[in-house]
Amino acid sequence: MHETDMTKALILTIEDWLAEQPGHPPVKTVYLTVGEFAGVEPASLQFAFQVQRQGTCVNDAELVIEDVPLVAFCHPCQQEYRPEIGLQYGCPQCHSPMEDIRTGRELKIDRLEFVADPASASSTETKQTVEV
Repeated sequence: MHETDMTKALILTIEDWLAEQPGHPPVKTVYLTVGEFAGVEPASLQFAFQVQRQGTCVNDAELVIEDVPLVAFCHPCQQEYRPEIGLQYGCPQCHSPMEDIRTGRELKIDRLEFVADPASASSTETKQTVEV
């Protein structure tokens, strides 16, 4: 299960970034973008995050995963298409092999949401994008 290693890397990346931010509030939510073709099982990633976040800077944080579909571009047809993973990767029109993947390989931290005041339920967001 490589999701465990990916989750460790995710948490370390956030910890490293937060170490550079003076007096940061607690992290409320981690927004992660995961492509359909990234080789990551979102449910396993969620489970690994729940287990590994204990005692870290994201101890009380929620992990929100945005799934990004696999989209390829066929140069002979000059059109985008959605390959069927495990079934058919080539262009459905001309059957050219998949050469140009437009989306679907992403695995990145989109943003972190912080608790504005640890004593209150309100929150604030920071738009920090960090590649994992």
